[in-house]
Amino acid sequence: MATMSFREALRAGMVDAMREDEKVVLIGEDIRGGHGAENTDPELESFGGVFGVTATVWKEFGDSRVIDTPITESALLGMAAGAAVTGLRPVAELMFWDFFGVAYDMIYNQAARFRYMFGGKARTPLVVRGIIGSGASAAAQHSNSPYHLFTSTAGVKVAVPSNPYDARGLMLESIRDDDPVLFCEHKALYDMKGEVPEEAYTIPFGVASYPRRGTDVTIVALAAQVNHAITVADKLAQEGISVEVVDPRTTSPLDEDGILESVASTGRLVVADESAARCGFAHDVAALVASKGFDSLKAPIQLAIPPHSPVPFSSALEKYWTPGVDQIEAAVRSVVEA
Repeated sequence: MATMSFREALRAGMVDAMREDEKVVLIGEDIRGGHGAENTDPELESFGGVFGVTATVWKEFGDSRVIDTPITESALLGMAAGAAVTGLRPVAELMFWDFFGVAYDMIYNQAARFRYMFGGKARTPLVVRGIIGSGASAAAQHSNSPYHLFTSTAGVKVAVPSNPYDARGLMLESIRDDDPVLFCEHKALYDMKGEVPEEAYTIPFGVASYPRRGTDVTIVALAAQVNHAITVADKLAQEGISVEVVDPRTTSPLDEDGILESVASTGRLVVADESAARCGFAHDVAALVASKGFDSLKAPIQLAIPPHSPVPFSSALEKYWTPGVDQIEAAVRSVVEA
C-alpha cells in the first residue's frame, strides 16, 4: 500500500487508464498548464490546473493526449462527447461543476441519450470531472454540489468519492465504462491522505461502503460529509450510541439495498448532504427509505442539509450554511431520543 492524497489518487486513476488504453485522452481548461507554445519550462507547462490534479501527466503522454482548451465549456463538452462516440475515451475537466449550466445540453440532450436513441448500438465512454463543495470561501458560483441534478438525468452515471482509495478505484472504473460518467470531486478533500494500493484496481458502481458499523442509527453521507459523519460516529461511540455510516460512493446507480438493509438493522436514519435544501440527494434517500423501509423506522428521518440559499462568500456564513459535525450530531441525538 502507498499513502496518497486525494488529488494524487485521482491522478493515479487517470494514469492507470491512459497506460492501459491509448484511446484515453484528457481534455480541459488548463489541465496541462495553459502557458502556450512559446513556454519552454516543462514544470510550468505541466502544473495540472488550478488544483494540480493532472500535474506532470503531460510530460508522460504529450500534447496529443493531454489537451488544453480555451475557456469555453460548451465547446469543451461538445468536443468530448463527439470524441467519445467516434472511438476515443475522453476525460474532460470542467473545473468547477458550477459551470455546467452553460454546457449541459451536450450531456443532458446528447451524450446521455445516445445509447437509448440508437437502440443500444452507440457507446459514449465519456468522463466529465468537476469540483464540488463549500468550505473555501469561493462564493456562490464556485461552491455548489449539483450531483443531485446529474442524478436525475437518465443515461449518465454519477460518482462522488469521499477518500483517496475510492477516488482512484472509481476513476479507473469510470474511464472503462461505456456510458457517460459525471465525476464529482469535493475541493475540501484534495489534501486528504489515505492508504491506496500501488497497483491499478476498480470499484464497481452502485456498491456502498461502510466506514463505520453500528446498531443504533444509520447516517448516509457523501463526499466531505462522510468524514463529518465518521467524526460524529466516533464521538457518540464513547457515549454508548452506535452509529453506522453508509457512503453510497455513487448516486447513479445507487445502492438502494445497502441503504435499506442498514436502516432495517438500526431503525433510524440521518442523511448528511450539501447538495440542496429542496429536491436534493438527502430527499431522494429519505423518500427511498420512507417508501420501501418505513416499517423499520423507530423515529422520523432527519436531514442535515444547508438552508435554501446560495452559498455565502463570508467564511463565517459559509460555515453556518454548510452541514457539519454539530448539525449531524444534533440530528443523530434527535432520532435516538425520539
